[in-house]
Amino acid sequence: MKKKSSSRIWWILAGVIVLIGAGLFGAKQAGYIGKEPETEVDFAKVKKVDIVERVSASGRVQPEVEVKISPDVPGEIIGLYVAEGDSVVQGQILVRIRPDNFDALRARAQAAVNSSKADVERTKASIAQGQAQLVRSKTDYERNKKLHADQVISDADFERIEADFNVAKQNVEAAKATFEASKYNVQSAEAALRDANENLRKTTIYAPVSGIISKLNVELGDRVVGTSQMAGTELMRLANLNNMEVRVDVNENDIVRVKLGDTTDIEVDSYTDRKFKGVVTEVANTANGIGSGGAAAAVSNDAVTEFEVKIKILNSSYRDLIKAKTKRSYPFKPGMTAAVEVITSRKVGVVSIPIAAVTTRDGNTESKPNEGDSKVETDTKADKKAKIKEVVFVSENGKAKMREVKTGISDFENIEILSGLKEGDEIISGPFIAVSKRLKDGEVVVKRNPNKDKKEAKATDKE
Repeated sequence: MKKKSSSRIWWILAGVIVLIGAGLFGAKQAGYIGKEPETEVDFAKVKKVDIVERVSASGRVQPEVEVKISPDVPGEIIGLYVAEGDSVVQGQILVRIRPDNFDALRARAQAAVNSSKADVERTKASIAQGQAQLVRSKTDYERNKKLHADQVISDADFERIEADFNVAKQNVEAAKATFEASKYNVQSAEAALRDANENLRKTTIYAPVSGIISKLNVELGDRVVGTSQMAGTELMRLANLNNMEVRVDVNENDIVRVKLGDTTDIEVDSYTDRKFKGVVTEVANTANGIGSGGAAAAVSNDAVTEFEVKIKILNSSYRDLIKAKTKRSYPFKPGMTAAVEVITSRKVGVVSIPIAAVTTRDGNTESKPNEGDSKVETDTKADKKAKIKEVVFVSENGKAKMREVKTGISDFENIEILSGLKEGDEIISGPFIAVSKRLKDGEVVVKRNPNKDKKEAKATDKE
């Protein structure tokens, strides 16, 4: 019995081993074991397309010319002759400030001029009187000088007569000096009168240019501060709404590609169904805020330095929005939000691939010993950084082959390939995480099943 039992166990073990061997053999034949791991990817062909390189930015619509009007003198507004949105011509009266105080100052200055001129006439009379006295004293002096020589008069009498003559000469000189001073007083008084007249004139404010009142900040009866004292009260803004521009801030990484004359596509939030055309008219040479707040002010909250770019909206792109029956119709208003795409470069029929297919890899695959030497470690890091290169993965016989490329311009979908690929090559274009991080040279790849991802997504949603 014992023998039979033992024999049965051996037969069972042998059967199990045969089954396991057959299973392993079948699994290997079916490719379930002994097969290299596969990575599911997306494929794309290298082809020729047209690429338009763009720089995107957002900003606001503003008039090309907008004049801020502030008073030169303070006071109460007693006349306001325009309303917001009114059209005005150069030289038209806009505002009047109460002139009473300035009228009184002008009258006082006029009185000072008249008084100064009277002083001039008085000093003229003093000069004439002094000259007559001098003639008489000179005659007296010359006559008595001869008598003194003949010892007819005493020394004391002659000295008195000589002193009178000298005093007469000094009086004439003093009168002449007073006359010159009085003339300067007249000039000073006349200057004060001109200043008073100018201040009185400034109580009436005229339109410096023709345009539209785009903003009105005051009401009749408001008191305003003049610019001669401080910044002054901004009364209104006068703009030419026929010529509008978009002012955008462009990142420092993109500003080097933007140049004068570049064409643009403009989307204004108020007109969601269309795009307008524009042209770059001004590119700032200094980052925003550097001139006023130092280098720190030029950096935004996200630590990004930006430069202002002005883009003229071409009138031809919105001419249809101006209604013929309306005398003045302006489709754009200052402050409207706009998104701009500056076309910085355009190439037709260039070799390109999807932009997601290009990634970077470190070409230094060998590790270098640092032996605790900080200099060697620094050199290793520098070498490693220098060897980072742009690559794509090409599909060859079911395997991913890394190939270095040189790229050119790009748009939102494609990137130009200057070298490393040719038209018709099959490259790996996705998924992004695989191309950018996980995929390795020589790895086996298969085409990804898009339906699989959809099924997994549905299953996740149900859970």
